[in-house]
Amino acid sequence: MTRPITAGVDGSDESLAALAWAAREAVRRGRPLRVVQGWEYEPHEALDGDRDTQARWAGEAVSTAARKAAERHPGLEVTADAVEGPVVDLLVAAAAEAELLVLGSRGHGPVVGFLLGSVGQQVIAEAARPVVLVRAGDKASAEVAGHEIVVGQQGGVEDSAAALGFAFETAAARGATVRAVRAWTLPPVFAYSPGSLKLLDDAGGPEPFERKALAEALQPWRDRFPDVHVVEHIEMGSAGQVLLSVAARAQLVVVGRRAHRTAVGARIGSVAHGVLHHAPCPVAVVPPA
Repeated sequence: MTRPITAGVDGSDESLAALAWAAREAVRRGRPLRVVQGWEYEPHEALDGDRDTQARWAGEAVSTAARKAAERHPGLEVTADAVEGPVVDLLVAAAAEAELLVLGSRGHGPVVGFLLGSVGQQVIAEAARPVVLVRAGDKASAEVAGHEIVVGQQGGVEDSAAALGFAFETAAARGATVRAVRAWTLPPVFAYSPGSLKLLDDAGGPEPFERKALAEALQPWRDRFPDVHVVEHIEMGSAGQVLLSVAARAQLVVVGRRAHRTAVGARIGSVAHGVLHHAPCPVAVVPPA
């Protein structure tokens, strides 16, 4: 079965921007587009209509959104579903069946960022597939030649494999460059062990060591996508800050997910958290393979 590109919509400007992004990506990748709207019955004096009426409203809304996407992209296979139930559960389930899930965001800043602490964060933390967050006002004109797919890499060959794979696949579909970013910092003196010191000495110092590690992580993807141009970016600093420093020229920033559970629910890693707050372009959060 061909996995669709799935967009979660709710009628807001943010979700319609996400739908437009998802439709363009579906065309590029040659995949169908699925438009999903979750809804929950809310009996209220100010709301006319019983459950059947509200179900009809949701169905009409998602069908209208899907029809407009199909009109903009003739030949694109588009399906629409309005599903009753808890929105987070529905979107996580939709993501599991998708190539990737696309959601909208309200804007910049720690207060009105990517729905942190609510639906967006919970879905990102729990989804089994990549989730892309798109801001209202995102324009197709940003997806132009010369703008890069920026991806963060850390650890060894396997640690960021899922994020690198997603970045290369996206770049191949767009004819874009991948800028692979590896940030590094000097650990405190007491963190050095004889083994780590030998590795650094063999590599010629910290920066050559980091450059070698990045090259090794990229090699499998260079082999798989030989036509994708790659820029290797090594910079001293925190991973989030370094990624954001190059995000201005990006079509998309790709980060791996380091989700973990706490007493107050699932949380994503600090790098993804920071990039989601401040990146000026869409952000893809990719779970480990």
